[in-house]
Amino acid sequence: METSELIKKVRKIEIKTRGLSKHIFSGEYHSAFKGRGMAFSEVREYQFGDDIRNIDWNVTARFNHPYVKIFEEERELSVILLVDVSASGYFGTKTQFKRDLITELCAVLSFSALQNNDKIGLILFSDKIEKFIPLKKGRHHVLRIIRELLEFQPESQKTDLEIALRYLINVIKKRGIVFILSDFFSNNFEEPLKIASRKHDTIAVNIYDLRESELPDVGLIYAQDNETGDLVWIDTSNQLVRDKHKQWWLNHQNRINDIFNHNSVDSIKIRTDESYITPLINFFRQREKRK
Repeated sequence: METSELIKKVRKIEIKTRGLSKHIFSGEYHSAFKGRGMAFSEVREYQFGDDIRNIDWNVTARFNHPYVKIFEEERELSVILLVDVSASGYFGTKTQFKRDLITELCAVLSFSALQNNDKIGLILFSDKIEKFIPLKKGRHHVLRIIRELLEFQPESQKTDLEIALRYLINVIKKRGIVFILSDFFSNNFEEPLKIASRKHDTIAVNIYDLRESELPDVGLIYAQDNETGDLVWIDTSNQLVRDKHKQWWLNHQNRINDIFNHNSVDSIKIRTDESYITPLINFFRQREKRK
């Protein structure tokens, strides 16, 4: 991609997603995530109505009078974007490719984090770790993340979420908020996801296209698997073929939803030809209600 074209694309995404983050998502993001971590601040004398679980017994014994610990909301969070850049991201039959949607979502989340003075980092993965951008603050850092998402070309076409999650667990030591943006066409990731979800506040953002969930009746088509390169003829005029494909899709969704539920991982499902605004707002508000 030419430098001038890249700059234009970065600027276009910044204008759109920064505006959304500032006017729509910033407050929702703050309500959903701020206050989930509490840090010790000081002690003071016990007052009627204080939670006895917060009594500092060492200070109480020293002064022979009850004292309680005071906690304050942790002001700084760490947001990690774990992004699938495998070849299946270059699929989209209507508005945009899955990868384009992922880029916009990452930009929205990054600017929302920026509004709240949080650090943000990026891990790009296929069936290997393609690139890691460490946690940092600031607009220039966010713009760097957007540039990478727009122009990065992975070395591998395939997907292995297990490798990505194990890398996350080993590299990000401090508890953070992890957004996994993928279509989740990967196997054997439940065990590392379980570990990651215990260590981090983990959210799965499931990106999909309408034609992955159901085949249109358009006759005989020649299809290619972007990750394996395999080519196959599909007779979409055959009702049985369409039914089998739909059942495969439902089985895939049920499998990953079960994995998310069993490991207490929140999930958001977003389709390439639909607006992501409502699903994100609903997600943030549901999180706020559970606090």
